[in-house]
Amino acid sequence: MALQRTFVALQIVNDLRKINGKMKLHFRSRTTTPSGAILPEPKRTPFGFLGVICSVMTGLVIGATLSKMMANFLEEKELFIPSDDDDDDD
Repeated sequence: MALQRTFVALQIVNDLRKINGKMKLHFRSRTTTPSGAILPEPKRTPFGFLGVICSVMTGLVIGATLSKMMANFLEEKELFIPSDDDDDDD
């Protein structure tokens, strides 16, 4: 924790720059180059959202299939048998 605080303090001191005799924070702009030119728009991935949906659905289907197969295996080997005690009406 102390090491992290020291690192953050050193970063803040590093960011301080003397400009015209005054201490000012130095911020990097991500929209312009050092010369002041505006950077081009980032490339967009076509069908990006659709790719995420397909990846998530594929993972869910594979995970559900594997867990179903494992549950059937455990029940077949009698390592795990769900108890029917929960359905008893006393």
